[in-house]
Amino acid sequence: MEGKYVAALDIGTTTVRCHVLDQSTAINGSASQVIEHIYPQIGQDEIEPEELWTKVISVLQDAIRAAGVSPRHIACIGISAQRSSFVTWHKETGKPFHNFITWKDVRADSLVRQWNDSVTMKVTLRLVWALQNVKTLIDAAANHEAMFGTVDTWILYKLTGGRLHVTDVSNASATGFFDPFTMKWANWALRLFQIPSDMLPEVWDTAADFGCLTPDIIGHAIPIRSLVADQAASLFGSCCFEEGDVKVTLGTGTFLNVNTGCKPFASVEGLYPQVGWRFGKEIVYVMEGASHDTGSLINWAQQIGLVSDPCESSDMAISVQDSNGLYFIPAFSGIQAPINNFQAAAGFIGIKPTTSRQHMMRAILESIAFRVVQLFHSLQKEVKSHYTSIRVDGGVSRNDFVTQTLADLTGLKVERPTSSEMSVLGAAFLAGLHAGVWLSKDELKALRQLDRVFEPRPHVCDAYSGTMMLWSQALERFLDWYES
Repeated sequence: MEGKYVAALDIGTTTVRCHVLDQSTAINGSASQVIEHIYPQIGQDEIEPEELWTKVISVLQDAIRAAGVSPRHIACIGISAQRSSFVTWHKETGKPFHNFITWKDVRADSLVRQWNDSVTMKVTLRLVWALQNVKTLIDAAANHEAMFGTVDTWILYKLTGGRLHVTDVSNASATGFFDPFTMKWANWALRLFQIPSDMLPEVWDTAADFGCLTPDIIGHAIPIRSLVADQAASLFGSCCFEEGDVKVTLGTGTFLNVNTGCKPFASVEGLYPQVGWRFGKEIVYVMEGASHDTGSLINWAQQIGLVSDPCESSDMAISVQDSNGLYFIPAFSGIQAPINNFQAAAGFIGIKPTTSRQHMMRAILESIAFRVVQLFHSLQKEVKSHYTSIRVDGGVSRNDFVTQTLADLTGLKVERPTSSEMSVLGAAFLAGLHAGVWLSKDELKALRQLDRVFEPRPHVCDAYSGTMMLWSQALERFLDWYES
């Protein structure tokens, strides 16, 4: 049917992807490119804005070309983006003052520790760092000529030819200076950290009329109808529409999210409330916990020759009965909730002469599952609900050993969809609902396709009780390894 295709652009941490989907969510064409990161100093992680923009345009053009459809037949485009990475630029020229400072950047961690190691403060304090250290930005901010934006804001600004300086509630809530209780920029935080309010974007609904692509990009002014943070997009793409629905994204890092309905929860366990989406009269909040090292661990194992192909890691782990008393602590980026120790070190403990590559690979994969279990137990303490299943997505969700272990240790069914690209699907769903390509959430639920459901095995959970206890003891030995 003409005019019923939806393009979904997903700008992640490691790749830019674009899919062109039809009404059945079949992918008619897709394209992707790797995002290059720059590391000026140890702990600093940046992305060059114009290079990212060039790749976004290239991926859009390639995906539409691969789909073999006219741009005029694409009803709308939805955009999902990594959260918490930001850039600032000049209001008149549009020229960035610096590279994107990504969510993995730790240059402001000394400031973060002064503020009780708050995860949600990290973007705020990275911006404070920029406002104190980038001379051109300091001058522009003083003259009311500076603009701030997360990845979604910058890309929308560029796609619309500089017409819109806008973000959505889900991306705004990840900055640390947006109040999810009042749904506004937090004036107290802006005053406290001396952040000029006039450099901030307007905050709109997650699905809205975000203008159109300028015609020169792909030859037609395709309407942009959603902006959404990647984890909120993943939750929506997984059809977690009901309060208590849980999804776990196993990508570069792990993100556990639960739909908490129409109200945000405060946390004592180190989880944090976010806005999932605001669409029409509906506002949905989520509670989130994260572990920053997941897919990055398997990539590291490949780099050092522990496994030749990440796809082989599951079979390697299954080939041995256990890890032979070996434990791995997944803390390349410290340990997040509920431990929240950013000076933790990564490493193995318990190596023996009989330790094999298979034992090492199993210990790494077990550590991924153990961290998810920690997050889930924290969630159970804070958000009381009757949990029956976990919906997974992301590249590591294709690893059968990890997903089966997750089912065993949580006692819940783990549902793996046919496609692992839930962020892409969520952005498409939100845009398509707003544009009338799909008419209801029930219609979206009917389109959901599962690849496999992993059932929990109680006897395996019992066998793991001692193993996870020893892993927790090993974790304690790796905390506070690095100096503050």
